[in-house]
Amino acid sequence: MTSTDRTPVADVGLLSPVRAGSAVETATGDVAFLQAMLDAEAALTRAQARLGHAPASAAAAVDAAARAERFDVRDLALRARAGGNPVIPLVADLTAAVPDDAAPFVHRGATSQDILDTAAMLVAARSRPPILADLHRTAEALALLAAGHRDTPMPGRTLTQHAVPTTFGLKAAGWRSLVLDAADRLSAVRLPAQLGGAAGTLAAFETLARAPGSGPGLVEAYARDLGLDAPVLPWHTLRTPVADLAAALAFTAVALGKAAADVLVLSRTEIGEVAEGSGGGSSAMPHKANPVRATLIAAAARQAPALAAVLLGSLAAEDERAAGAWHAEWQTLRELLRLTGGAARAASELADGLQVFAHRMRDNLDLTRGLVVSERLTAELGEPLGRRAAGELLTAAARRAVAEDLDLQDVLADEPDLKDRIGTERLRQLTDPAGYLGSAAALVDRALRRTPPPSPQRRNLP
Repeated sequence: MTSTDRTPVADVGLLSPVRAGSAVETATGDVAFLQAMLDAEAALTRAQARLGHAPASAAAAVDAAARAERFDVRDLALRARAGGNPVIPLVADLTAAVPDDAAPFVHRGATSQDILDTAAMLVAARSRPPILADLHRTAEALALLAAGHRDTPMPGRTLTQHAVPTTFGLKAAGWRSLVLDAADRLSAVRLPAQLGGAAGTLAAFETLARAPGSGPGLVEAYARDLGLDAPVLPWHTLRTPVADLAAALAFTAVALGKAAADVLVLSRTEIGEVAEGSGGGSSAMPHKANPVRATLIAAAARQAPALAAVLLGSLAAEDERAAGAWHAEWQTLRELLRLTGGAARAASELADGLQVFAHRMRDNLDLTRGLVVSERLTAELGEPLGRRAAGELLTAAARRAVAEDLDLQDVLADEPDLKDRIGTERLRQLTDPAGYLGSAAALVDRALRRTPPPSPQRRNLP
C-alpha cells in the first residue's frame, strides 16, 4: 500500500453546500456509518446473549470494542475492495480487538449484508429526526405566512402568464401542504433491522446456538435492541424498506423544490414580490442579493428523483443475495439522505426569513389594467348580454385596451351596450382584482386546520 493510497480523500461537502454542516451530513458520514455497523455487530452479540446463545461477557467485550475511533476508516475502505464490502475487513478488525474468549461470538451466524443493511437503517433512523424537525419548522413558518397574508392579493400565474387573482396566503398554504405531505410520508416509513444469515433462512444462528426454531425470536430481540422495526422476513433481495425510504426522501426534496421554484420566480428583479431574508452575494456584481437557499433546494430537488430511481431499480434483484443491485444502494442512499436533509434545513431558513412585498403584488396585478379579471367580467356580463355577446364584447374591449394602453374599465365604460346596464361604480368593482379572490381565504383557513404528523417514536437508538 502506497502513501498515496492511504491519503484521506474525504468528501467534506465542497461541491454540495446544501448539505455542508447539516445534522444529516454528520449522521451520514463515513465515521457515522462505521459506528452504525459496529452498533449492529454489538447488538447482535447482545441479543444472542440475552437469549442464552452467547456469554454475557462476550457481549460486554464486543460493546467495549465497538467504538469507531478505534478503527481506521480509510484502511477499511481500501481493504473492502478485496471482498466487495466494508463489513468483511471490519469483522476481522473487531474480532482482533476483543479477548480470545469473546472472538467466536463476533458476527456469529451473520452475513455482511445483515450488518450493512442494519447500519443503513440505523443511519436513516438517526437522520430522520433532524429532517422532520426542519420540516416542522418550515410548516410553522409557512403557517404564519399563510395566516398573515390570507387576504393579500397577487397575480395567479398559469403557463408563465397572469391568469386570475389569488392570494399569497393561499400560495403559502399550498407550500405548507406539500411540506406536511412530505412529513407524513417520511414519518410513515418503516426502518427494519436486517438479519437472515447467508441466504435468509437463519440456519446458522439456530445451528450455532443449538436452538432449532429460535431464529425469529433472535430477529425480534436484535431489532428491539437497536430501536428498529422487526422485519417479517429477511429482506436481502426484498428491498421494500429501501424503496419506501427512497420514495419518501425524493418526495420530500421535490416537494420543497416546489416552494423554491416559486421563490426563484417571485424574487426576480422585475417581479419583486418576495425576497430571501438574507440573500447571497455575487463575486462580480455587488448589488445582487441572490436567492441562495431557494437555489440550493432547487438543485437538491433536481438530483433526488434520479437517486431514488437507482434505489427503486434495486427492487429487481436476483436470487437470495444480489450482485450489484445491493452494492449500488450504499452511496446512493447516503447522498439522497444528505440532499434531503440539506434541503429541509435550507427550507426552514427560507420560510422563516422570507420577505413578502404586498405592494409589488398589487402593482403586478395592475399591470394588465383590469384584464386579469376578464373571466369575472365574462360571467357577470353574460346574464344581461348573453354569453356569446359578452365574450365578443370583452374580446374586442381587451384588444382595444392593450392596443391603446387603456384601463379595461374605461374601455367598457364607453361601450353603448353597457352604459344603461352597468354603472361606473359597478364597473370599478368588477375590474378590481382584489374583489375576485373566490374562496381563497376560506381555503387558507381550511388548510391551516391540518396539523403536522407526530414524529416517529424514537426508541432506544444506540
